[in-house]
Amino acid sequence: MGRRVSIVLVTWNSAQHLPRCLAAIAQQTWPDVELIVVDNASTDETLSAVGQAPSPVHLIRNDTNRGFAAAVNQGIAASTGEFVLLCNPDAFLERDYIAQLVRAFDDAGERFGMATGKLLRADEPGAIDSMGIRMTRSGRHFDIDRGATGASPVEVFGVSGAAGMYRRRFLDDVAIEGQPFDEDFFAYREDADIAWRGQLFGWRAFYAPAAVAHHVRRVTPERRRQLPSAINMHSVKNRFLLRLKNEGVYLALRNAPFELFRDLIVLAASLTIERTSLPAFGWLWRNRKRVMAKRRAIQSRRLVSDRELARWFA
Repeated sequence: MGRRVSIVLVTWNSAQHLPRCLAAIAQQTWPDVELIVVDNASTDETLSAVGQAPSPVHLIRNDTNRGFAAAVNQGIAASTGEFVLLCNPDAFLERDYIAQLVRAFDDAGERFGMATGKLLRADEPGAIDSMGIRMTRSGRHFDIDRGATGASPVEVFGVSGAAGMYRRRFLDDVAIEGQPFDEDFFAYREDADIAWRGQLFGWRAFYAPAAVAHHVRRVTPERRRQLPSAINMHSVKNRFLLRLKNEGVYLALRNAPFELFRDLIVLAASLTIERTSLPAFGWLWRNRKRVMAKRRAIQSRRLVSDRELARWFA
């Protein structure tokens, strides 16, 4: 495999931003890059834009929208690189983004399996979009958008799927039932899930500020009421799925006052102002056996205790 970097780009009605994203990929300075586009049954001009890409593309077309996590897994399975970079179609990379991350991986050490550069808001000049993922005691996770100001890499809990890079050995090691990314998530929070699982298995993540990319952030808490109901439903479902699989007893007890308070808010909102999210709870009940089987598979392999991970939950 050498030093190849495989880019997995998942599209779904992404024509608006895709040409800029593809042009930036074609201009990367890293010499060995393969691009895999997995399209989730787009109905706009996405496929036309892919056909006009300035660099060779391995295109995988799905007949239905399989969700982000499943499409990423398809791309990973088709890839051949030592590293896999996820790139959202509404993100675009500066020319040395890949080169900077590969060099930072080499400097960081073999147990670092996840990396991100500095993601800037494409539509808000100067604003930070993400410098990695941070966890909270209330069971939420956020993109880090402040605090790390130096020029050196900084260790973080995990990385955003908008432009995160992963070692292939990491992806192979954390896979459960053959899935690096858990396809039950469908969309959103899957990057926090794989990060948490990686931490449990002894892997680490870092933010490398020398690598810079730009991202159009469309999903934020303040825009929740403007989002499609299906997205909000998956967000509610995945809030609980994330913890059911990964959280140990110590963290559950430590975080309980904060998590339960937030859970009550989520439940109350689902019963009143956002009833379209109620199916999330039915999904969790119907699929409880599969979720618990995944939990057993993860917890049986964990190498890092909850007490060690508690530092990440602030």
